[in-house]
Amino acid sequence: MITISERAAQLLAARTPFVHATVVRAQPPTSAYPGDEAILLADGTIEGFVGGQCAQNSVRKAALGALQAGESVLLRVLPNGDVHFPEAPGACVVVNPCLSGGSLEIFLTPQLPAPLIRIYGATPIAGVLIDVCRVLGYDARREADLAEDPALPTAVVIASHGGPEAEIIRAALDSGVGYIGLVASKVRGAAILDSLHLSADERARIRTPVGLAIGAKTPAEIAVSIAAELVVALRAGRLVSASSKPCVEAVDPVCGMSVPTGPTTEHLRLAGTDYWFCCSGCRTAFVARKGSA
Repeated sequence: MITISERAAQLLAARTPFVHATVVRAQPPTSAYPGDEAILLADGTIEGFVGGQCAQNSVRKAALGALQAGESVLLRVLPNGDVHFPEAPGACVVVNPCLSGGSLEIFLTPQLPAPLIRIYGATPIAGVLIDVCRVLGYDARREADLAEDPALPTAVVIASHGGPEAEIIRAALDSGVGYIGLVASKVRGAAILDSLHLSADERARIRTPVGLAIGAKTPAEIAVSIAAELVVALRAGRLVSASSKPCVEAVDPVCGMSVPTGPTTEHLRLAGTDYWFCCSGCRTAFVARKGSA
């Protein structure tokens, strides 16, 4: 049986974002114990154990928030009316009406893959840009065929000063890359883009001349200006990992709790309508209610 640490290593190697959840405190009666662990994926899937179904739904919701924010959080799942642990920076308190008793504290740590920057060209600018990106902690890689590369880049920078630039741009656009930079003069860059007959949305994803206007002249300075523009785009949240599928939420028709519509959430399809529940108890109550109607 694969361990949580082994599964985490697999996900990191595959550049799949996830949240590592660890129970750090459990006050009985609870079904979880300190040291219990789980991995939560972006679609709401839970692998491992950090509590019963009701607690899991609170963990899911908090984990998805941590994944989106990219920040760790201490989740406190408390029975209704328990105020022992007030809200604090870095901590979130959830009153779970389905919890039979006891309290849980669960530390949620998002694990996000480093931005993948695909750089095309064998020019001095391309070489320095790879070095600068790696200093920033990015996963900078030399050119590869986007159609054959299973890892979708966060950004593509073309610094080849010629060659199949238009084809690379088209492939990056079709693959869903959010940032495409072309090292070229205004005149040459405009000519290449005009030949592609781009939509307004596609044009907005391409920067040419690429890089912030810092008066860069040398290959190193130009590489720094490109890296700076990448930082701005990443920090502004304009570049999101395509491997992270957003989790859609639904409202439990019995208790009113918001629950993710993931593969492990209690679910019922009735008369062509999908219903989602925080736990099997709510699902059973709903079925009984419908049966007596």
